[in-house]
Amino acid sequence: MMLCLDCGNTRLKWGLLNADGSWHARGALGLDEIEQLNQQLAPYPAAQQAYGCNVAGAEVAARISAQLRDPIRWALPQQEQCGVRNGYRDITQLGADRWVALIAARGIHEGASLVVNAGTATTIDILEADGVFRGGLILPGIELMRHSLARNTAQLPLANSDHAAVPTDTDAAIVSGVLEATVGAIERMFARIETQAPICLLSGGSAPLLQPLLHIPMQSMDDLVLRGLARIAQISTD
Repeated sequence: MMLCLDCGNTRLKWGLLNADGSWHARGALGLDEIEQLNQQLAPYPAAQQAYGCNVAGAEVAARISAQLRDPIRWALPQQEQCGVRNGYRDITQLGADRWVALIAARGIHEGASLVVNAGTATTIDILEADGVFRGGLILPGIELMRHSLARNTAQLPLANSDHAAVPTDTDAAIVSGVLEATVGAIERMFARIETQAPICLLSGGSAPLLQPLLHIPMQSMDDLVLRGLARIAQISTD
């Protein structure tokens, strides 16, 4: 049994991985609830090892580690790992979550893929068919853009609306603008993949808002980072 831990900017997601690669149990906690992790894991068999990905900082990592008996193997970007080769100029600048999501994508789709994680930030990364990570974009997430307009302008509200193709009120104009901007960035990056039959792998809390608006080959994937950690754990123990 392996424990996989994905700590993002707002939540800690965990999964207990069986030896055959299936999930025995999964759960999630807010970052203010990390001290409940041990309690959530208590009903299940103890994990032999823990693999984690953390983008919330050293203090949060220490709080997670304090909940577990054994050390966590924190994922960090490598020059090459699990069939993915890193094309970033300085691999230390690449977020661990992006790297682990690319490893997940390599195990899901044999061809080229656009790996999109739509969370607090939206990341849009190109993974070529030969396993080379070419690079990608980082932009504010859907909620972050919506709140930023309300916080930094005098006249605009915190918009709450559905998407409209041609908005006729301010709330719809804001929400639709945020969604269209993100969809446009995704589709422009997808068009830059030169190999045949690429696919977009879409994950993250805002994925359901984006999926109906995207007109590219796409697969919605729940928890790409946890899947990537599971792949690292399995390959490490083979």
